[in-house]
Amino acid sequence: MVELDNIKTELGTYEEPLKEIRASLSLEDKAHRVEELERRMEEPGFWDDADNSQKLTKELSDLKDTIAMVNGLDQQYEDILTLLEMGYEENDPEMVPEIQGEFDDFKEKLENLRISTLLSGEYDKNNAILRLNAGAGGTESCDWASMLYRMYSRWAEKKGFSVEVLDFLDGDEAGIKSVTFQVNGENAYGYLKSEKGVHRLVRISPFNAQGKRQTSFVSLDVMPEINEDLDVEINDDDLRIDTYRSSGAGGQHINKTSSAIRITHIPTGIVVQCQNERSQFQNKDKAMQMLKAKLYMLKQEENAEKLSDIRGDVKEIGWGNQIRSYVMQPYTLVKDHRTNEEVAQVDKVMDGYIDPFINAYLRWINA
Repeated sequence: MVELDNIKTELGTYEEPLKEIRASLSLEDKAHRVEELERRMEEPGFWDDADNSQKLTKELSDLKDTIAMVNGLDQQYEDILTLLEMGYEENDPEMVPEIQGEFDDFKEKLENLRISTLLSGEYDKNNAILRLNAGAGGTESCDWASMLYRMYSRWAEKKGFSVEVLDFLDGDEAGIKSVTFQVNGENAYGYLKSEKGVHRLVRISPFNAQGKRQTSFVSLDVMPEINEDLDVEINDDDLRIDTYRSSGAGGQHINKTSSAIRITHIPTGIVVQCQNERSQFQNKDKAMQMLKAKLYMLKQEENAEKLSDIRGDVKEIGWGNQIRSYVMQPYTLVKDHRTNEEVAQVDKVMDGYIDPFINAYLRWINA
């Protein structure tokens, strides 16, 4: 059958990429490291140092996951070949969708694994802290911010990541004025760093009585969570620390006390906020951790002349600065203006389908 011939021909083009992935990941070295770690875990006293044992246990788990993923792809490749042979023998057209589905799954897994090999930045493996700010457009932009927050939450859920809200400010009439949240998971920052910038929405606004098309903007800032003690000097005189009542969803403790913290670093204008912890002291510690991380990244940028240099494409939240456009009327299209990656199914994107944009960005910056 022609359909099976096409699948077999295309499948053959993936034999070399599979070998390249195996070579680039140095699987033999990883297997030796697994054996070494397993021997160390059997040594007396290994668990006495909780921090070190936890670190090595996580390394072992990550190594085993990578090896299993590549071996699984090798096996899936062989399984598809077997299915193709069965398809030829039985000459059954009903087998084509099954084989095509298995092949599509194989291609997606291989692409995701290949993209993960591009995550080699210093903090790519870390958790990510994201902040959405509604821009030009009033209530419409606040609604757009809430839609983006849902999109990233759905993406994280599908990845098996967790989302923790650090700060939340409701819109005056609807949606979200701003929200800071942390995405916890392996390579969260490596993936989400591609999302820094201004996101533009074009649709017929439900808040417009005339039913006119409206354009709204929301900016997204992304930074890694950095837990280690950073070599960053902060002068107390350079800080303005404000307390305020927490808002938004957060449990029974929310709104009871002015425990939320906002820290402004006056020389750079950097502002960090945290309200999710139960005490003012915990919120202050988390906010200071975020501030140190931002200042550290600013310091690391050799040519950083202004804050936007470390905040990707975060600029004025308005026309001409968007990294991506989401068009819902008069046609449906999501387009990234840096890579020209496009997806026509806007609803699918808003439900968390942003991997095509992330993958295209990682290929683009590593080209």
